[in-house]
Amino acid sequence: MTKTRPTWLQAVASLFVVAAIVLVCWCGVFVVRGLLSTDELSAFLTRFPGDAPQLASTPDGIPAFVSWTHFLNAFFLVMIVRTALRVRGEKRAGGLWTSTRVKKRRMSLALWAHIAVDVLWLANGVVFVVLLFTSGHWARIVPVSWEVFPNALSALLQYLSLDWPTHRGWVNYNALQQLSYFAIVFIASPIAAVTGYRLSTFYPKGPAWQRALPDTLAKKLHFPTMLFFVAFVIAHVGLVFTTGILRNLNTMYGGADRVSWVGFAVFAATVVLMIIGWRTARRDDWIAKPASWTGDVRMMRK
Repeated sequence: MTKTRPTWLQAVASLFVVAAIVLVCWCGVFVVRGLLSTDELSAFLTRFPGDAPQLASTPDGIPAFVSWTHFLNAFFLVMIVRTALRVRGEKRAGGLWTSTRVKKRRMSLALWAHIAVDVLWLANGVVFVVLLFTSGHWARIVPVSWEVFPNALSALLQYLSLDWPTHRGWVNYNALQQLSYFAIVFIASPIAAVTGYRLSTFYPKGPAWQRALPDTLAKKLHFPTMLFFVAFVIAHVGLVFTTGILRNLNTMYGGADRVSWVGFAVFAATVVLMIIGWRTARRDDWIAKPASWTGDVRMMRK
């Protein structure tokens, strides 16, 4: 079925819709600023400036393990999204993988790639969490006080007013960042892992296992969780770029809290690797080689 191009009337209407959304958001900024100028909310911001409560023993800085696990996490997420889109949109498999131990366990190469990247992503996450707790940096993303919630609300109001909270990522995250990172690492990631395992061919077939987590529930949670990751990445990267891109990238990839092009250069190199990975995930003949290490591969005729 051929795709029809939008008419000029539809294009103009789309522009008006975008302009209306921008106008509404801009008006919202002034509404929030007006509210924050009241005595009540002004006092609220004074009492809760937005910083995440932190233990005095928490070390400053971004350790090296955070930098390389951060890159691997971003790379694997890109690959997970790419392979997931292939699996959802693939009508005819370009190749099949069959387990050498369980012959009935068969899947397309796109699905095998998705599961393989999932396993690597989970392994990287486990390493990150272990190092996070053994190094003492866990309190940077794990709330240690109920005051994190009013401070998170304060940070959100400051973001909405475009008078953003002071960014001091080398020392401490604001409360909204902390809750976001906690949700990604300790809530969304386990949900994605458990539901993905449930939907895979590796999940046990017994009735008790089926009742433990129905596949209908897993399907309802798995894809929206991926969309949550995508939304988080867009917001996260947007804030990194708009709150001091060179300094932010250097703290993450350059290992120093200063403005430098070193971190940007490393980041640019990681983006190139992500682009290569994105293109690789489209090629079944490239996926076939690593897939053959774990089972039998048969390419399909086009």
